[in-house]
Amino acid sequence: MPRITLSSFALVLGLLFLMPAAWAGVDRDQAVSLAQRVASGRVLAVERGLHVDNTVVWRVTVLTAQGEIRKIVIDADTGRTR
Repeated sequence: MPRITLSSFALVLGLLFLMPAAWAGVDRDQAVSLAQRVASGRVLAVERGLHVDNTVVWRVTVLTAQGEIRKIVIDADTGRTR
């Protein structure tokens, strides 16, 4: 019986690490708003992912008025730009 309990615990723990964005402090709309403060323009795409240091981030692609495409990376926990 302890084996089943331990494996169930390991499964739940593993799922918690796979879904950290459920507790993110910044949602998709907030990330868009923050990115537009950095680079105003038309938002082309928003995607959630992992940064190189395994923190959850939002990647917002913005087309600026000057015609530049900028990728803005927003930390999903703090809302800070990376």
